[in-house]
Amino acid sequence: MSRLPLLHLLLLFAAASHIASATDHIVGANRGWNPNINYTVWSNNQTFYAGDLISFRYQKTMYNVYEVNQTGYDNCTLDGYDGLKNWTTGKEFIPLDKPGKYYFICPGFCLSGMKVSVVVHPLPSPPSSSRGGSDAVHSVKSDGGRRGFGGLAAAMASAAVGFVAWI
Repeated sequence: MSRLPLLHLLLLFAAASHIASATDHIVGANRGWNPNINYTVWSNNQTFYAGDLISFRYQKTMYNVYEVNQTGYDNCTLDGYDGLKNWTTGKEFIPLDKPGKYYFICPGFCLSGMKVSVVVHPLPSPPSSSRGGSDAVHSVKSDGGRRGFGGLAAAMASAAVGFVAWI
């Protein structure tokens, strides 16, 4: 039996593990990016990890998104911020690449509540293989189903490697 199809299967599981580990957080959920919404409450009910996305949905002719520093966030201003990033398409997918605090505002409507800050955590360490399969189930339950496929894909990839070595 050829090992090539099994190698392809292993690579597929490894790719699925990476893809399944990211979460897309849509700001405001079904209410989107609009004035008069408490985004602090929304943000506090989310858990952000490095590699996740934060998405903004809004009317592009009326609103926009700027990433600012804490001063810009606190004062609803773009003044004095050199690292200005902005988006204007109405449907943004912004990667949260590394742990830390991120601040986003809509300058014309920031005083009406269009600002959100998020704390991005490092990715949790994978459970050690010496703990067995019950921990994989526990990790899926503890985070509401997030990242559960990553552990499943890793286990399947490990099984595929063992099978390739066996034949």
